[in-house]
Amino acid sequence: MAKKYNVCVLGATGMVGKEMIKVLEEQDFPVDRFLPLASERTAGSKVTFKGKEYTVEEAKPESFEGIQIGLFSAGAKVSKVMAPEAAKHGCVVIDNTSQFRMDPEVPLIVPEVNPQAIKRHKGIIANPNCSTAQMVLPLKPIYDAVGIERIVVSTYQATSGWGKEAIAEMYEQTEKLLADPKAKITAKYIFKQIAFNCVPQIDSFTDNGYTKEEMKMYNETRKIFEDDKIQVSATCVRVPVAIGHSEAVNIKTRNKISVAEVRKLIAAFPTCKVVDDPAKGEYPTPIDCAGKNETFVGRIREDISQENGLDMWIVSDNLRRGAALNAVLIAERMIADKLI
Repeated sequence: MAKKYNVCVLGATGMVGKEMIKVLEEQDFPVDRFLPLASERTAGSKVTFKGKEYTVEEAKPESFEGIQIGLFSAGAKVSKVMAPEAAKHGCVVIDNTSQFRMDPEVPLIVPEVNPQAIKRHKGIIANPNCSTAQMVLPLKPIYDAVGIERIVVSTYQATSGWGKEAIAEMYEQTEKLLADPKAKITAKYIFKQIAFNCVPQIDSFTDNGYTKEEMKMYNETRKIFEDDKIQVSATCVRVPVAIGHSEAVNIKTRNKISVAEVRKLIAAFPTCKVVDDPAKGEYPTPIDCAGKNETFVGRIREDISQENGLDMWIVSDNLRRGAALNAVLIAERMIADKLI
């Protein structure tokens, strides 16, 4: 009989936490005991897992007694306190926050890209930023085949990346402006009006002029590929989309590779799907990726401005592929490799 595991989801009432519960169910993850956890603010709420209703408990250090796998998505401040406590109890934490991503003692994992790093964990494993996760997936087979020297990426990120309040704000602003195009809009969660607009700021600015989100893509990409020679420059933009991040990615490879070969490599790579026939109007959009596990890639073409340059368009469900599914796939890989 296959072994089953005691699993908790910390942040079970949030958007990513709910998606984690859904993915655990869909993947038929071998769960024995299921424990939904959250902060004091939302403890007492109800969630459903495999047809059974559970009351969400408040997360405390003792909550992790007997829990083997913890999927965390309750914010960096909570993870900073609770992840080490969980690890003390023998729970392997897969953390979806920014708290541990750049900690040299914590592996940063996209399981299809760098599964070898999982075994280095000391009780905590980090999930990368969703925009980084979807980018490195189709770039990995290219990196392995011909190397990558430089990445320039512009993101078009959904409001769900900032939480359910940001989605609500987008809809409220849209409704208000449709009723009165001259209505005064006051931004609360996103830095500026998001309805009918694009906002080139995600998170706060750093001293070098890049935002923290942009620097995450720089640092995390290099850590995942274990290659500090890759140059990365990102511009991250919030757009009026509910679910699904899009990215325009330009790369310079070390050696020449044809577009046809790139399409073959990406199509053969796990959880990636090529949708690339512009003559027929076929290319991925956020609507196409919502609720899907795959990362979709289209508009693959040679960069006419530089040698060994390639351009592509990458789209993925940020809540699912960039967060919840990635966490569950890490846990599945640990089981497959007998690391837990």
